Amino acid sequence: MTILHVESLTVHFEKQPALWDINFSIDKGSITAVVGPNGAGKSTLIKACMGLVPLVNGQIRFFKKKLPKVRARVSYVPQKESVDWDFPITVLEVVMMGCYGRLGLFRRPNALDKKEAYELLERLQMGDFTSKSIQELSGGQQQRVFIARALMQKADLYLMDEPFAGIDKTTEELIVAILKDLKRSGKSVVIVHHDLATLESYFDHILLINKRLVAFGTTAEVLKGGNIRMAFGSQPKIFERIVV
Repeated sequence: MTILHVESLTVHFEKQPALWDINFSIDKGSITAVVGPNGAGKSTLIKACMGLVPLVNGQIRFFKKKLPKVRARVSYVPQKESVDWDFPITVLEVVMMGCYGRLGLFRRPNALDKKEAYELLERLQMGDFTSKSIQELSGGQQQRVFIARALMQKADLYLMDEPFAGIDKTTEELIVAILKDLKRSGKSVVIVHHDLATLESYFDHILLINKRLVAFGTTAEVLKGGNIRMAFGSQPKIFERIVV
């Protein structure tokens, strides 16, 4: 079942192409990495899907519908750098914000929602931080809180922009465990990712781009045939053993 379909996607910044004629489809129950060199348009792709940047051309469909029709089924985790960490809000309040996408404007979180928020924070080893201000946390702790907020939405598709950037090993392991649980429950995740060494162990599929689509398929398929070299312009040493 296709849950995200992107067709002929083109995005320009100041009349310069950021993405050009991108086509792909994401199926239910998969974890996909968006990979490419710096400036390849990875974050722009996620933002375009979420309607945060204008399109020059193309169509984006979630569950065969435009995003506004199914907004509650799609959760977005932005880059940490794009968040105002000086905003005076507690950890628990941030996580509870994840409820509003599915509850709507006129319903408020109930006791069960609050219980789920506490349980998520415990799972992410943040149970002792519920009353802390978000600005008091380390980068890894902040990312855990944002993952918890996304999970509170109970979406079917999660788009995450560099969730592994600048975090500690413990946080990375916790996030990976959650991603695998999401997949087992039939959810799908699309992640902008930089660590080429973890592609084989973390992801089912890879969307390899450099403004244009270079390759899309299973991880094993994409990590062969010179695709990495084609996207990056040179062969990262980590992949010298893979390319044939």
